Parts: sequence; C-alpha cells; structure tokens
Amino acid sequence: MSINSIDHDQITHIATNKWDFTEEVNSQKLASGVKCAEARRRIEAMREIRESGLTMEEARELGLIH
Repeated sequence: MSINSIDHDQITHIATNKWDFTEEVNSQKLASGVKCAEARRRIEAMREIRESGLTMEEARELGLIH
C-alpha cells in the first residue's frame, strides 16, 4: 500500500470511533482479578494441607497440588 493511497478521513474515523481505551483497561482489570482469585485459592489450599499435617510430597502424590 502506498502512502498516497491512504484515505485519511477513513483512518481518522477508525482512530476516533473504533478504539475504546476503557474496554482495554477493564479487560486488564478482569484478568488481574482472576489471577488474584487463583492465588487466593492456592494459598488457602496450602493452609489446609499444612493444617492437615501432610507434607508437600504427600500432597503432590494425592493430587492436591501440582
């Protein structure tokens, strides 16, 4: 594509109307929230394993942790 064949009105329209920064930020926040929830579940599982008296090796053998 040549620089001369670019329709500047069309590019301006795309740039101003199609890209929504807030959607991008919201999707990043959701991904971050999912990671935090997963981390909380792992921590809770580790606490329960520790409270039960199992070793890490026994927990892995039982499939409680990966």
